Amino acid sequence: MSLPYLEEFGWQSHILTVQPDAVEGVKDPLLEKTVPAHIPVTHTGALSIQQTRKFGLGSLGLRSFPQLLQVGSRLLQQQKFDLVYFSTTIFTSMVLGAIWYRRFGIPYVLDFQDPWLSDYYQKSNTARPPGGRFKYEFSQLQAKLLEPIALKSASHVISVSPAYPQILQQRYPHLRPEQFTVLPFGAPESDFASLPGLEVQQKIFKPDDGKRHWVYVGRGGDDMALALRALFLSIQCDRRQNPQVWQSIRLHFIGTSYAPKGLAIKTVEPIAQEFGVADLVTEHPERIPYFEALKILTDSDAILLIGSNDSTYTASKLYPCILARKPILAVFHHQSSVVDILQKCQAGEYVTFNSDSQPEDLLVEVNTAIQKLLDLPNRYIPKTNWSAFKPYTAKEMTKKQCQIFDQCLAS
Repeated sequence: MSLPYLEEFGWQSHILTVQPDAVEGVKDPLLEKTVPAHIPVTHTGALSIQQTRKFGLGSLGLRSFPQLLQVGSRLLQQQKFDLVYFSTTIFTSMVLGAIWYRRFGIPYVLDFQDPWLSDYYQKSNTARPPGGRFKYEFSQLQAKLLEPIALKSASHVISVSPAYPQILQQRYPHLRPEQFTVLPFGAPESDFASLPGLEVQQKIFKPDDGKRHWVYVGRGGDDMALALRALFLSIQCDRRQNPQVWQSIRLHFIGTSYAPKGLAIKTVEPIAQEFGVADLVTEHPERIPYFEALKILTDSDAILLIGSNDSTYTASKLYPCILARKPILAVFHHQSSVVDILQKCQAGEYVTFNSDSQPEDLLVEVNTAIQKLLDLPNRYIPKTNWSAFKPYTAKEMTKKQCQIFDQCLAS
């Protein structure tokens, strides 16, 4: 999202990435078309997933580390670079910043889109971590060993959540507050502008079938059970009083699992069954390509945003939901930045909860928000405050990114 705007703010980029064939999971070739043609891209290989899985290793970070190190080192020797920027959830690769800093003296910036080392699932007795306990514990062992190395010499740390800088400064006292910036993903306006010309088709529902389709696109998980229970409880209560209204409503939850196709576990439909609304709810746990997800948002009649009971959780998918220009209903922790942004931009209805909330506590508020959705005419376009939304656009976020890069070189 930053690539089209970097030169405008004084920076040229060179992408170092793994070959698409080495990546397990959903691929979207259309994403490559959004990279400006003049930007050089260097691909590396990775150890075959079929080979490494025999030893219980599927992590792309481990499989690609030797190749990224070798190819990246060669690039840094052959060309002049001022900065290395890591923006990825393949956290293992961030250690390369420390290696290259010692070898070449080039400063590096880390962008934390999620926590690397986290005690959330240790504290939770009920929440099941993505991939299961064993896989999660192994990834956390890696984090305990590697995160300190990656952060030791980092010039700057960017994060999507204001909670991450506090956590990292407590964990690593040598890091100073001025080394941190909270900077979420920018809103992908250009992707929505190009969507009609790409002729993308989505296979989840038919927009013209006479139903009203409410969609949620994003991960699921046990930490979202409270928000889901509050939503389904409200639907259950309202349907008892107004059964006719709900005959035309369908709720779709898409991409709720990180697991590969065929191994995904549903976490939404079981809760819908618990509240007797499973006939209205369909869960598609497998991930889908990015542009197909955008098409689903624009084809929908309303968009649902489901929040985690983890107060540090910030949903980067908020911006595409706003750009889809559809009514939004969000159920989120009151400390999440999602609530603040929705409020500022007047982009949708939201209900907040805290760590002690129960589904029954949210019943009245969620029911009120649902009634507002039901009362809207078909194809309603929200009256979003776009001037308030401007600071969250990709261009504005890239401007702030480049200011950070300039600051790293100055210091």
